[in-house]
Amino acid sequence: MIHFEDLINNLPLVGKNILHMLEYDPSAPMLFSSGLFWLLFIIMLPIYALLKGSKPKMVLFILFFSLYFYYKSSGLFFLMLIATSLVDWLISLRIAQTESRGGKKAWMWLSIVISLSILGYFKYANFFLWNWNQMVQGNFQPLDIILPVGISFYTFQSISYVVDVYKERIRPTRNWFDYLFFLSFFPALVAGPIVRADYFLPQLEKNERADSAMIWSGLWLIIIGIIKKALIADYISQYNDLIFNDPALYTGVQTLMGVLGYTMQIYCDFSGYSDMAIGLALIMGFRLGINFNSPYQSRNLTEFWRRWHISLSSWLRDYVYIPLGGNRKGTFRTYLNNFLTMLIGGLWHGAAWKFIFWGAMHGVGLAVHKACQPVLKKIPDNWLTIFIAWLLTFIYVSLLWVFFRAASFEDSILIIKNIFIDFYPDQIIQFAGQRPQWCIMMVLLIIFHFLPAKWGEKIENWFIRMPWIIKLGIFLIAVQLVIEFMTAEVAPFIYFQF
Repeated sequence: MIHFEDLINNLPLVGKNILHMLEYDPSAPMLFSSGLFWLLFIIMLPIYALLKGSKPKMVLFILFFSLYFYYKSSGLFFLMLIATSLVDWLISLRIAQTESRGGKKAWMWLSIVISLSILGYFKYANFFLWNWNQMVQGNFQPLDIILPVGISFYTFQSISYVVDVYKERIRPTRNWFDYLFFLSFFPALVAGPIVRADYFLPQLEKNERADSAMIWSGLWLIIIGIIKKALIADYISQYNDLIFNDPALYTGVQTLMGVLGYTMQIYCDFSGYSDMAIGLALIMGFRLGINFNSPYQSRNLTEFWRRWHISLSSWLRDYVYIPLGGNRKGTFRTYLNNFLTMLIGGLWHGAAWKFIFWGAMHGVGLAVHKACQPVLKKIPDNWLTIFIAWLLTFIYVSLLWVFFRAASFEDSILIIKNIFIDFYPDQIIQFAGQRPQWCIMMVLLIIFHFLPAKWGEKIENWFIRMPWIIKLGIFLIAVQLVIEFMTAEVAPFIYFQF
């Protein structure tokens, strides 16, 4: 039996344990799929609802929650986020107040240089130092640099905000807290979507409450996101990791399955995170826009990049491709601009030559597709040509994911060689017998991915209209499935490293 005195005596220890749990732990950054986040979110939500009627109070409360969320994800780097936002906001005011076009442009470039310099130091300093040492044959010792979580995402948001102020697409926010709210909004903070100020800030200004349809739609997206990330991506990653960690040990069939597995894993991992982020924002009354639209249904690379990581691809289009000249300066420049844009996109993903190669090959693929347009338009649209176009696109994208995931360029080449040299089709049945759950999950995932978009909308609308008790039951079933298939520890989101 527990005595009251024992409870009183243990209160200091309980308080100490709670404080320890709330402190930043580098080995366990806060994730949307972690229990602590959902506990804090459930506590936060009714307070948020009470404060929603007063925009200043709501903004300050969510600012505190967002900055604490970032602290739990990246430690004291939340202070750098605050400092960056203050500098950008002050510069945006100077841009708006400056009358000369040259002066406005100088302030804009100052902000861009500051943002890219911070990103460059944390993300690319060791990469450039290593390459410099390779050229001069020096003894390279890497700098002890910790990459702040999500720095690439909020840096792109801050750049787009300042550029939009310069181009007079938006006016600077009337106070710094509104801008910091936009930059640090916790659903989109650490792994996107990359939110545009001209889309988000008007919603903040209106400060409208979420209606029931938004709330239930948000819950549906959260359930889908949890299933994609914590159930599918984390489960199939266990086999994929075996292949990519030691590719020399496996046959062509086993390697092919690992490549296909990673192709689906990275989609489920990242789109699952995006679904959760968009769902959380909807529950709070904010729309972040769609970030993935069944990308593996694409019949060419141009379509793929209109469906994959839409917030990044549209950002690269508007703030890199179009400023480079887009398609306005002739055929060659159009191809070159496509290539350079994807090269920058590859470098954004990581400080390694394999990412640059990945981006460059996507740039080449986009240029080739544009160059072939006169011929492709003459080919009749039927089920065979549609299938061939889809298959070629899927193979190209999947093989390039090898360079994205493998530990080195050499490992990437070895993996691809294994598929084409050591491949025996009769081993497919043997593989299915050895890993039936993995195969079943992959087949179901592919089937659901290729369902018509209208079907998904109908299922979501059906969920919104059903009684709350059935909604709760569906949520509990999803949680139970995650528990049944979960790994020993919660795997971090792939895009946290970017």
